[in-house]
Amino acid sequence: MGAVAVVLVVLAAFAHAGWNYFAKRAGSSGAGFVWLTASCSAVLYLPVASGALLWGASHDDFPAPTTFLLGVVVSATIHLGYFLLLQRGYAVGDMSVVYPLARGTGPMLSMLVAVLVLHERPGWLGVCGGLLVVCGVFVIGLSDGVPRSGANLAGVGFGLLTGALIATYTVWDAHAVTGLALSPLLFDWANNFTRSVLLSPYAIRRRGVLARIWSEHRREIIAVGLLSPLAYILVLFAMQLAPVSLVAPARELSIVIAGLLAWRVLGEAQPVRRLTGAVVVLAGVVLLGVA
Repeated sequence: MGAVAVVLVVLAAFAHAGWNYFAKRAGSSGAGFVWLTASCSAVLYLPVASGALLWGASHDDFPAPTTFLLGVVVSATIHLGYFLLLQRGYAVGDMSVVYPLARGTGPMLSMLVAVLVLHERPGWLGVCGGLLVVCGVFVIGLSDGVPRSGANLAGVGFGLLTGALIATYTVWDAHAVTGLALSPLLFDWANNFTRSVLLSPYAIRRRGVLARIWSEHRREIIAVGLLSPLAYILVLFAMQLAPVSLVAPARELSIVIAGLLAWRVLGEAQPVRRLTGAVVVLAGVVLLGVA
């Protein structure tokens, strides 16, 4: 994986850890929070999408409308399930359980699908790097052992289900921006807009609930609306430069960032175990960078 792709993935990791922190703070806001953040993203990134649209028009660089629609609708549907499951997981379980399980399960499945279905060949360095990243993620996230409370057991379930959807949308979106040649900027904006449309029937029936969520979590909604698309746009561009089987595990550097922030800023326990996991993940990222 080249230097530019590595830089994009690292920047995406910081943005991703940030928006998940704010999503966790919104807690049990559920589907209303998902609709508000998707709508906020569609509004905030409209100028960027418009610029990409004008650039594509001036260069005659557009795929067929049916191709674009297919790529967006499939991706938006998968992402909608992902965001709903993730938010539900944050409502019933600890972030230190849900997040690493989701982020650790996703890349492993993504790599397997990319190798078995897309016939990518990341090489032994890439495979070892990916495995190290995933192992480090679990060391950090499960540093307190397997959770036994009902809430955290539910968090484990939602984390694993979320991870499966991460693997699904990672492989599909990689195909969309490479095989279908869709613009990452337009693709991500259309994805957010479509998710907002898909949840609109829910939003129309619960306008009072949405008003309350906006009043209580305005800052979190805007932060997620800004950081979530930024993180994924950077990843989509990285997928155009490197195989998905390398990009998907490397982006899990966000777990290290979240773990270090939890220790230094929030004062969470077991810093030695968490830092050990961070070293393992960084070793995996180095291998991915030279693969």
